[in-house]
Amino acid sequence: MTLMVSVSVIIVNYNGEAFLQQALDSLRNQTFRDFEVLLVDNASTDGSVSDLNSDGLPGYRLLQQAENLGFAAGNNLAVRESNAVWLALFNPDAVASPDWLEQVLAGAQRHADANMFACAQYALEDPSIMDGAGDCYLGFGIPWRGGFGLPAEPLTEGECFSPCGASAVFRRSVFEAHGGFDERFFCYCEDVDLGYRLRLAGERCIFLPDAVIRHAGSGISGRASEFAIFHGTRNRIWTYAKNTPALLLLLTLPAHVAITLAIFLRGFATGRAGPTWRGIVAGLAGLGGLKKDCRFGPPKRSVSLGDLAYAMAWNPKRLFDRRPVIRPLRPPRAAATPTGRQVTAGK
Repeated sequence: MTLMVSVSVIIVNYNGEAFLQQALDSLRNQTFRDFEVLLVDNASTDGSVSDLNSDGLPGYRLLQQAENLGFAAGNNLAVRESNAVWLALFNPDAVASPDWLEQVLAGAQRHADANMFACAQYALEDPSIMDGAGDCYLGFGIPWRGGFGLPAEPLTEGECFSPCGASAVFRRSVFEAHGGFDERFFCYCEDVDLGYRLRLAGERCIFLPDAVIRHAGSGISGRASEFAIFHGTRNRIWTYAKNTPALLLLLTLPAHVAITLAIFLRGFATGRAGPTWRGIVAGLAGLGGLKKDCRFGPPKRSVSLGDLAYAMAWNPKRLFDRRPVIRPLRPPRAAATPTGRQVTAGK
């Protein structure tokens, strides 16, 4: 029987040769040692995993795939191989500070009721620039990475909407109980979708400013590539349509349509109108299938609309300015079980 470790660090790689070795090197230097490294290679064609130096990496396993499963399915596959209490997702174009996992586990001890954590991300080549302070979610259905591309500023521990997939941390039992990432998304917004589903089940996301990584930010797929814009647009619509409670959907749909139209029209000036439009069409066309296939559907809501709204942003200016949204910590009203049910503390 395999002994359980504290953390599975999961890397899903596709043609990340320019970055992958330095990502592994940063894990080798972690001060916290009770972890394993699971590397999923999605049929890379650039020799990414041919000559990797994995010496000194605890529990290192290479899970070589015959096809590109995408970020969502690749992570789900690795989770099924995990022997850990916690899952720490880590992008191949990222570098972890030596005490990254130490700070993550310290945060998990401080917040024993929490099952989802976000880390502080800075630009790989310039740590004076933010890469992200968790994912933010405008209540009208538009997510963004908090602080992306802005000058770094002092950050405090608090509550953000959901963790960015580049350094997301989940309790494995909770991740599995909710089905993991929606594999239909392939990549982009699958982290926000899962975060939304967990919030509907009563979970909250704690932002840990001292758990630091540096990240190239779509260094492999390209942030402004047609691939990224198409999948980001389509999956943004799916996340909103799948998870938003009926009353909130009714109240926010007009603004969602208006903001989506504004993003599309802005695409004519930036050269992104084509893939944005294709993403909109694919998103709308796929809504019927999302409703029929409930494998990754939202749970029965066990959180009030007020608590859900508290975690969201409501000023569109924050979206267009890319400002982080980190709320002051509040005592949880109930403790969420791995199945999403809530129990009153002390009972």
